[in-house]
Amino acid sequence: MLGVQPAWSGNTVLAVDRITEDGTAVFAGELLQPGEVVLTTGDTYTTPWIVITACNDGLDGVAHSLHAWERSLPAHPVSQPVTLNVWEALYFDQDPDVVLDLVGRAARLGVERFVLDDGWFHARRTDTAGLGDWWVDRSVWPDGLKPLADAIHDHGMQFGLWFEPEMVNPDSDLYREHPDWVLQATGRLPLPHRNQQVLDLTNPDAFAHVLEQISTVLGECGVDYVKWDHNRDLLEAGTNTRGGAPAVHEQTVAYYRLLDTLRGRFPNIQWESCASGGGRIDLGVIEHVERVWTSDMTDALSRQRIQRWTVQTVAPEYMGMHISATTSHQTGRTYTLDFRAATAVFGSFGIEWDIRQASESDLARIAQWIAWYKQERAFLHSGRVVRLDVTDPGVMAHGVITDDASRAIIAHVQYEESPSNRGVWLRVPGLDPKTHYRLKWAGPAAEDPEDVLREASRRDWDPLPESGPLGPDATITGAALGTIGVRIPRCHPETIRLIEIVRV
Repeated sequence: MLGVQPAWSGNTVLAVDRITEDGTAVFAGELLQPGEVVLTTGDTYTTPWIVITACNDGLDGVAHSLHAWERSLPAHPVSQPVTLNVWEALYFDQDPDVVLDLVGRAARLGVERFVLDDGWFHARRTDTAGLGDWWVDRSVWPDGLKPLADAIHDHGMQFGLWFEPEMVNPDSDLYREHPDWVLQATGRLPLPHRNQQVLDLTNPDAFAHVLEQISTVLGECGVDYVKWDHNRDLLEAGTNTRGGAPAVHEQTVAYYRLLDTLRGRFPNIQWESCASGGGRIDLGVIEHVERVWTSDMTDALSRQRIQRWTVQTVAPEYMGMHISATTSHQTGRTYTLDFRAATAVFGSFGIEWDIRQASESDLARIAQWIAWYKQERAFLHSGRVVRLDVTDPGVMAHGVITDDASRAIIAHVQYEESPSNRGVWLRVPGLDPKTHYRLKWAGPAAEDPEDVLREASRRDWDPLPESGPLGPDATITGAALGTIGVRIPRCHPETIRLIEIVRV
């Protein structure tokens, strides 16, 4: 298995070329537009790194190699706090009393980081205005953000804040003063997207402006974490400093420089790459941040596939995975709390939900999931990720195994209705073939066996065993688990069982 990808956050090309006369060629690199890089005598151009991974154990082997490298990076997070982000709770409707109420509720659940999303800065009541004007809107936050930061810190949590530094709304003071600071071809603006344009960071004045504005906010407000968004593509991305010449290369270099300059000024702040979710998750940006926002699609069922393939490139501890609302804001589909939580708990775990709407029983359950995550995150974020091959198209399975193969946690996901009543055999790779293992249900649901047992689709004649997939006392060798597997009966769609596998 060969994995190839550019470590670059700008335009790239990746292709396979196969012709009859020669062997197959795989090539990758930066995609440059005509005139984008002009070299004169003595000038140089440095290509992005191309990361190549070769292994004999399939896609999981490629992922494991990349994860091991990412875990060696200086910016790699030591431990990922439980995060509550207020976007899907409030959107642009920020009220200090409501936010402070959410702070208290979050702290009682065990949340460790509280993030104030889009809507705190000048004139930002909708997505039509304000981008580029990075100062606190006193009509919303009359005392500034420092009191909020203090309250969050007093509750023992980190304070996170949303920015979109590379973007500008035409309805902003910045644009009205400097319309020439927008990336554009000569004589016209690119088509707007989300009512915004892209700030030309290759312009030294624009770069300095946004650097100082953001530095002022970070310095005044006691920020511990920045969610750095990027909500549009770079279209007709020319720079007025060079007569409208293509500038994505220099814009990408400037983005890295801006981020690194801010990291140098504020070494205790952690940084998230959020570009409508997965718009900027790559092996270039991963060297500069502690976290990525995996997708703005927070529907748990959709997230199963999104997360399954994002982990191919990015270690799970980087990937923001949150418990979303009972009924998804994106799809309108409704799921149980346990399904949403078990979908999120393998990554950088958090909440994207108005917890004021949660019942007392839901809040108690969220607290259980948070406690379980805290107990298991060191293991979940250090082991080898495995994605099991399953013959049933209605079932997915994935998990984590320790490097010494002494323990594993596997998620059996009944993604949709199975085509038969036969159940499925989960074959778990990577265990010690000669070692015996005991299997039991794991996670908060396992604390009450009835919560697990009721998920069997045909409980009357094909039930889930109460204590674990093999029953109370049985063990199985790693060889048997890897070749034969363990059978899980057909379960109700949109349910998840966590299985702990422990060396005897």
